[in-house]
Amino acid sequence: MTEPQPGLLSRAALAEAVERGEIETVLVAFPDLYGRLLGKRYDARYFLESAEHGLHFCNYLLACDLSMDPVPGYRFASWEQGYRDAWATVDWDTLRHASWLERSALVLCDVRDEITGDLVSIAPRSVLRRQIERARALGLLPMGASELEFFVFQETYDSARAKHYHDLRTFGAYIEDYHLFQGSKVEGLLGAIRQHLHRSGVPVEFSKGEWGAGQEEINIRYSDLLTMADRTVLFKQMAREIAWQQGLAVTFMAKWDERHAGSSMHLHFSLWDAEGRHNVFAGDRPLADDLPVAGSDTFRWALGGMLAHARALTLFFAPTVNSYKRYQAQSFAPTAIAWAYDNRTTGFRVVGRGDSLRVECRIPGADANPYLAFAALLAAALDGIERQTEPPPLFVGNAYLAADLPRVPRTLPEAIAAFENSELVRAAFGEEVVEHYLHFARTEQRKFDEAVTCWERARFFEQI
Repeated sequence: MTEPQPGLLSRAALAEAVERGEIETVLVAFPDLYGRLLGKRYDARYFLESAEHGLHFCNYLLACDLSMDPVPGYRFASWEQGYRDAWATVDWDTLRHASWLERSALVLCDVRDEITGDLVSIAPRSVLRRQIERARALGLLPMGASELEFFVFQETYDSARAKHYHDLRTFGAYIEDYHLFQGSKVEGLLGAIRQHLHRSGVPVEFSKGEWGAGQEEINIRYSDLLTMADRTVLFKQMAREIAWQQGLAVTFMAKWDERHAGSSMHLHFSLWDAEGRHNVFAGDRPLADDLPVAGSDTFRWALGGMLAHARALTLFFAPTVNSYKRYQAQSFAPTAIAWAYDNRTTGFRVVGRGDSLRVECRIPGADANPYLAFAALLAAALDGIERQTEPPPLFVGNAYLAADLPRVPRTLPEAIAAFENSELVRAAFGEEVVEHYLHFARTEQRKFDEAVTCWERARFFEQI
């Protein structure tokens, strides 16, 4: 049996590869609340025998923080409930070579209720699946791509930790945006990531230097949204592990240092017909006077919905305290919620024409969970289509200087309040999801509020 595309595996092809001794280990994984991949490494032969039973794991993994602290207060899982098992079922469409690891394959899972078989609503992959189902019911296929920025360091993760993450050496000493020479210096890492993406069934377009010293970007080929979110988390996992193999480190923090550029995850988004043959954003109505680009009513209403709900959904674009330090004027990170054609100062940048017409949402940071970020964008677009929401006029100029535009939330508490008070959020995601992620965000804020930072010690230790 032939493979669906390079790097991807069918179940039969996996069995043949195991028989030939080419694959010995299968990583069985699911994304957690942060978009990290968690799971187990299976003996490949045992995986083939037991895959139908799925992956069992402790349900605290969807009710803990980044440090694996079992956080009290979640309804989904708690000490009082005994932190029971959860169940994840294999999505065979995601089975692939893990070419950056020796003799390994990888497959992603959906988290389900073991009794009913229903998707567990709060699992990030479920959140996105539910919005895709809503779009499918309207005869629409959501498509998109993510542009991920990250910093590379001439450090190991251990050396960075030993330095308490101070005075780290970036892989570059100057802003390297599009610089081919600096790209040559880091090609040993970026070239390996590009090659292993391709070999592992993730089509890659290119890599480039970004607007920071040691900052890079790799663009992955667009696809349907679920596949794209899967590709994004696989890319982040792969990039970290290949960097570790080479004695380097990378970070996807939204703002790793106040002196350096922030790292974004720009989301490109469009809606196609059910068969994926035609972009329904394309049309013959000019987007604005004197602009030689046209779109459809569907495009206009979807854009209107995204703009109307951007503040309420920023929690899914910027999930941590650190996320909000990226939103600074003249930084290529947006501070205003507005739309424009090919203008990088606005939160929503419209680009392309005809079947390439799409919306680039520039609000998410590289730290966002891609499943939640795409789900938020899609939910807002569908609401706009259903309500026929008209977008505000196209913005022209420098949005950083426009005082009359609505703003991206400046802090995590501001984003929490907007999320909690949104009718769209509760209608689109349901109470279970809303309460779960509100508790998640409040926990992030609480843990920061309880911490004593290096900045505080440097400022107050001697002189207060």
